[in-house]
Amino acid sequence: MEDLKYQPVRYDVKAEIQKDLEDEEFRREYEALEPKYALIRELLEARKKSGMTQEAVASKIGTTKSAISRLEGGSQHSPSIATLRKYAEAVGCDLVIKLEPKRKSADA
Repeated sequence: MEDLKYQPVRYDVKAEIQKDLEDEEFRREYEALEPKYALIRELLEARKKSGMTQEAVASKIGTTKSAISRLEGGSQHSPSIATLRKYAEAVGCDLVIKLEPKRKSADA
């Protein structure tokens, strides 16, 4: 047992995703998830800038830390505009929602 040493396995997530993006079906599904992950990045960045914990945001909104964790984790259900507005207010932000024209794909 003494000769067993921890040897981390190198794994480059970005390189693996780039490789997987060569597959057309994977690329379509990956791109379809972008809006969801964009929202999660916005939520996390706003909370980070506010200096608040999930517990502090939850307390200010009147919910639980686990609800904030689910919101920031991209759980199965989509948050309501009212929930997003409360979250934005709690972390000192305005909620801004906009529609942008679709980008033309290289295939079109």
